Amino acid sequence: MVTTHHVVFGDCKNMMEVSGESVQLVVTSPPYYNAPFDYPGLFRDYEEFLELIHHVSLDLFRILAPGRIACFVTDDMLVKGEKFPVVADITRLMLDAGFRYRDRIVWVKPKGYVRISRRSGVVLQHPYPMYYYPDNIQESILIFQKGRFDYSYLRELSSKRLENSKIPLDKYNGDGWHLTVWNITNVLPLGQRLEKGIAAFPEEIPRRLIRLYSFHGETVLDPFLGSGTTMKVARDLGRNSWGYEIDASLKKIIERKMADEHDLDSTIEFQSRNSAKKPQRSSRSRTNSRARITAKA
Repeated sequence: MVTTHHVVFGDCKNMMEVSGESVQLVVTSPPYYNAPFDYPGLFRDYEEFLELIHHVSLDLFRILAPGRIACFVTDDMLVKGEKFPVVADITRLMLDAGFRYRDRIVWVKPKGYVRISRRSGVVLQHPYPMYYYPDNIQESILIFQKGRFDYSYLRELSSKRLENSKIPLDKYNGDGWHLTVWNITNVLPLGQRLEKGIAAFPEEIPRRLIRLYSFHGETVLDPFLGSGTTMKVARDLGRNSWGYEIDASLKKIIERKMADEHDLDSTIEFQSRNSAKKPQRSSRSRTNSRARITAKA
């Protein structure tokens, strides 16, 4: 099946290029709020981060077709000793925009990959009550829905599209898709990976979500596209896609990720707005951090 993919380099607060109710699924992972090793100083303060999510959630409600799903991969963030309730606040903002809160899946990363940090290691030096701060090996996959899905929609689909949309039950049962806890290895910081320096999520997450919440030939949107993981998986699964990314320097990485054996049956178009730019941290953050800012996915 020929699929089409559109990348817009610009601000996703207003995704004017996408028609109303023309997208069947949203899969995204917003930038971690001022995460010390990924996005230090990206936002002026927490209110600026919430303002971004507020605008995005309103436009997602306009863009998403009735009854369809928006998925956010995110987690609470610890910044300079203060914990920010990102999961609760994104949930609140999506509800305020008109969405229903359908489900929450916990993505658990391998515990062997996380070394004892200064946070949890305090107990080793002071094995007494009140010194305990656990290391985090999980993120939340928040599932929101625009109203309720009309299942008579399936009668409008051809038998071929239905067949191509079938969920693989061997993986559904064998890999635990049916559970609210998904054990998936995160993208490891290996030197030769394409997303080097980018806080990418693993392809397995959008692969499951796209198969569980969209039909073959439909359209998937990622408003925080990053290196293009959601778009690549959408293309691999026979879905069309839209992606928004503020950092225009990621174009070559997106092109490389999309350039493989599917070239003959898919097209990708790039366009840029004046709002496209390289995200900048504060000078203080540049001095104190060892990691550069890039997009998340």
